[in-house]
Amino acid sequence: MNIVVLVKQVPDTWSERKLTDADHTLDRESADAVLDEINERAVEEALQLQEAHGGEVTVIAMGPDRATDAIRKALSMGADKAIHVSDEALHGSDVLATAKVLAKAIGTVENVDLVIAGNEATDGRAGAVPAVLAELLGLPQVTQLRKVTVEGTTIKGERETDEGVAFLEASLPAVVSVTEKINEPRYPSFKGIMAAKKKPVSTLTVADLGIDASEVGLSGAYTQVQEASPKPPRSAGQRVEDGGDGGSKIAEFLVGQKLI
Repeated sequence: MNIVVLVKQVPDTWSERKLTDADHTLDRESADAVLDEINERAVEEALQLQEAHGGEVTVIAMGPDRATDAIRKALSMGADKAIHVSDEALHGSDVLATAKVLAKAIGTVENVDLVIAGNEATDGRAGAVPAVLAELLGLPQVTQLRKVTVEGTTIKGERETDEGVAFLEASLPAVVSVTEKINEPRYPSFKGIMAAKKKPVSTLTVADLGIDASEVGLSGAYTQVQEASPKPPRSAGQRVEDGGDGGSKIAEFLVGQKLI
């Protein structure tokens, strides 16, 4: 199987994340950058499928120069090669532009059987790229999966919902997205880390992909953030002194807050 995994470098969830003052896009320099955890699970799933069925795993990332660190993490886990789409024109791209760029990048990989992505990135949290990507590629989509299996030319998956578990399947090639319940990603070994330094990483621009710069970036986005302000600090709570009437005071407070 030839598998493509979409990966993204995001601000560490333990860091303070904020928007820039200039254009209200994500300030990527203000926080530590890491390979998104859900992408680690996507890479792990691809590697498990490769171990079961053979083939090659290619990771594709769209992002600035520093995104190479996330790419190398995926390669150190065991992926075979990578494509890095890096171009200043991509700054501020929305979901639609991102999916379009990724679709073009996937098109540079020969004989793709499966595209694996996380269900949503921890920075934008749109959760729409896999579905839009499948539409652009003209492929079936099997999304939000907690389990993936491949039988011949059919991919099967389990999607957990509030109502129960849905069992889905589609013919390959296909696009799938996985949730945090899919697996536990492996830790890169020292051998894997050293080997990653020698694995091929191709860098492409929007021009290389045949995309006009006006179609991507902030100027080509369908949505923009007009204004942003920091989250206000948490105010002190209201203390209730119990002089025998504590229950009544709590009830009065809840009524005042329209909670009861």
